[in-house]
Amino acid sequence: MSTAQPIAPVLSPSVAVRYGTATIQGLDIFYREAGPRDAPAILLLHGFPSSSHMFRDLLPLLAKGYRVVAPDYPGFGHSSAPAPSEFAYSFDRLAEVIEGFTEQVGLTRYALYIQDYGGPIGFRLALKHPERIRALIVQNAVANEGAWSAEARRDMEPFWQNWTPETEKPFRNLLGADGTKFQYTHGATRLERLSPDAWRHDQAGLDRPGNQDIQLRLLHNYQSNFAAYPAWQAYLARHQPPALIVWGKNDPFFMLAGVDYLKEQLPAAEVHLFDAGHFALETHSGEIAERVDAFMQRLPKAD
Repeated sequence: MSTAQPIAPVLSPSVAVRYGTATIQGLDIFYREAGPRDAPAILLLHGFPSSSHMFRDLLPLLAKGYRVVAPDYPGFGHSSAPAPSEFAYSFDRLAEVIEGFTEQVGLTRYALYIQDYGGPIGFRLALKHPERIRALIVQNAVANEGAWSAEARRDMEPFWQNWTPETEKPFRNLLGADGTKFQYTHGATRLERLSPDAWRHDQAGLDRPGNQDIQLRLLHNYQSNFAAYPAWQAYLARHQPPALIVWGKNDPFFMLAGVDYLKEQLPAAEVHLFDAGHFALETHSGEIAERVDAFMQRLPKAD
C-alpha cells in the first residue's frame, strides 16, 4: 500500500518550492513541488546522474501558473536507494515507481518534461497511459539510435555485450568526480552562471556506499531503451502530442540528429536550440522557462 506524507512548506513565504516524500512500493520517493495544486500540471523527470535538484531554478519560475512536480528516482537524490539485491534497478522498474508516484500525488493529466533518463521513464509512462499526457517538453532526451554520439556508442556496446571489469571501466570513470563535472561543463557557455553546486551535489550521491553499483546496473540496462525505440516512435507517430523541444546544442552525448528525428515524427513541434551543454537548465533556465510558459499557454484550454 502506498502512502504520501504532507508537503512541508518552506520557511519563507516568498519561496515557492515545497518538499515532500511519497511512499511508493515501500520506497521513500522525495519530490520538489511548486505552484497551485489545481493549476495545469507539469511532471519534471530528471537525467543522470542528477535528481530533482536539476530543476531547482525552473520550479519557482513556473510556479505562478503551473503545478510543477519533480521526483527523485530510486537510487537518486533524496529517494530511497536500496541495494540491488533488494530492488531490481531497470528502467521498467523506475517507470513503475514513478507511475505509482504520479497516482499518489494526484497527477492524472500533465505535460511531461523529460531530460536524459527522464526520456526512457517518461516514454514508458506515455506508452502505458497516453491519455494522461497533455504535451511533451523535451530537453536533451532521445528516441532514436542516430541521436547518440559515436563516442558514447563505442563505450556502450562492449559493456552491454559482455559486462567485465574492463568493459565497465569507461562507466566507472564517468561516475567519478571528473566525469560528473564533464557532463555539466562540456559545451556549456555562460560559465559565470554554471554553479559547481550542481556537479558536487550529484557526486555526493554517487559517492554514497553502493550507489555506483546501482548506477552501473542502470547503465547496463540502458540497452533496453534502444530495444524500446520502435515502440516510442510508434507512440509519437500515432498520438502526435503537442511538443516543445528545448535543447542544449553542444551536448557531448545526444547529437542534433535527435532533434531532427523528433521534428520528423512531430512536424508541429516547436524547437529552440540553446548554446549550452547536456544540462542546459544550468545556464539557460530563464529562457527555457519563458518557452515552456508560452508553449503551455498555447495548449487547448479544455485539454
